[in-house]
Amino acid sequence: MRKEALLEILSDWNLWAKKIDTGIPREQYLKEVLKILQNTNQIVCISGVRRGGKSTLNKQIAQDVANRFGKTNTLIINFEDERFTERTLTTLKEAYNCYLEKVKTTKEKPYVFLDEIQTVESWERFARGIHERKEAKLLVSGSSSKLLSEELATVLTGRQITIVLYPLSFKEFLMFKNLSVQSDIDVATKRTEIKRLIEEYLEYGGFPEVVLSSEKERLLLSYFETIITRDIINRFQIRDREKIKTLAKFYLTNISSHITFNKVARFLNLPLTTVERFSGYLETAHVIFFIKKFSYSMKGQEKAQRKVYTIDSGLSNTIGFRFTKNYGKLMENIVALELKRRQTFHPMLEVYYWQDYQQREVDFVLKEKTQVVQVIQVSFNIDEMNTKEREEKSLLKAMELFKLKKGVMITADTEGEETRDGKTILYRPLWRWLLE
Repeated sequence: MRKEALLEILSDWNLWAKKIDTGIPREQYLKEVLKILQNTNQIVCISGVRRGGKSTLNKQIAQDVANRFGKTNTLIINFEDERFTERTLTTLKEAYNCYLEKVKTTKEKPYVFLDEIQTVESWERFARGIHERKEAKLLVSGSSSKLLSEELATVLTGRQITIVLYPLSFKEFLMFKNLSVQSDIDVATKRTEIKRLIEEYLEYGGFPEVVLSSEKERLLLSYFETIITRDIINRFQIRDREKIKTLAKFYLTNISSHITFNKVARFLNLPLTTVERFSGYLETAHVIFFIKKFSYSMKGQEKAQRKVYTIDSGLSNTIGFRFTKNYGKLMENIVALELKRRQTFHPMLEVYYWQDYQQREVDFVLKEKTQVVQVIQVSFNIDEMNTKEREEKSLLKAMELFKLKKGVMITADTEGEETRDGKTILYRPLWRWLLE
């Protein structure tokens, strides 16, 4: 491409000559990525579901760098721009050289952001060259499975650290709703509004644009179609489009449920190999994720049923088949998603569910290194005595097994603590737990 055309495209995405909208800051991600960029020479890869906010996060990081080192010390290349007539390694190199020649004025290492880079064949050669010459700090992002850790580990051969960007946490959601909750006093004085907004969060999820839009369901339907078409069907060249959609809708209908691929295959009348392969595609596109059963053996984990969750409750409510709202399942999915999000900032955290031979079950077991550190049960309504006793028995049994003095019961609105046989059960409303 001509340098003039490249410079025009790049100028529209960068901070050099104009102010660009950087949105509402995702502070926790912003700090984590900047810390990695500043403290290591690794390539930072941001992966995550489409429309989850990766491009906006890039702009926020670029703005922070520009404030410290100058606007011309950043370069954002977004390969979803339709004006890129060719998306090749040559175009990538030309864009970078155009920036060095026409824009960069400082002696500092530039920060180079490659957005939706999976559309460029052999982009990793460019990334490896930049890394080996130590001439720039490099951050790449995209939605495709090509930017998942397994493939990146191969193409970048250990030069990268991957951060998964999830839709908004409840804390971030409140910020997007202009509700600041910074202290216990804020929680006390804004409790009614917080409880109203947790209902909206359960119903429509945390995609940034959906949170700010009045056309939430239309947007969610559009997201689902785009993810399925672009990140799965087109990427993996799937001929039978209806089968992948049927499987996706099945999982979105059955969130927080036990599944085995064999049972799913029989229920949907699909070949087992198809279910296994398509389930992998849905997971790599960040539509769903699975949590395994806790076991002291790897074989036990792999053979047991898994529990399936969605990346966003809004997708489940909009796409999944339902007649009534199942608040218990939605609450459990929100907790699972929050725990996955926390893994981003605590890489040694592992998340499982627990079940014994008597079918007593605890929704989440949290393990760090060699030790189980917490067990969490999620129950929408514990007003009924039978329900409360059943949930408590399972939680106490898990606490006994893992030698824990405390366990957490996440509820719709019950708060407090109770002691049973020297063990303490902490009752936390979902909204309060999400804000802790």
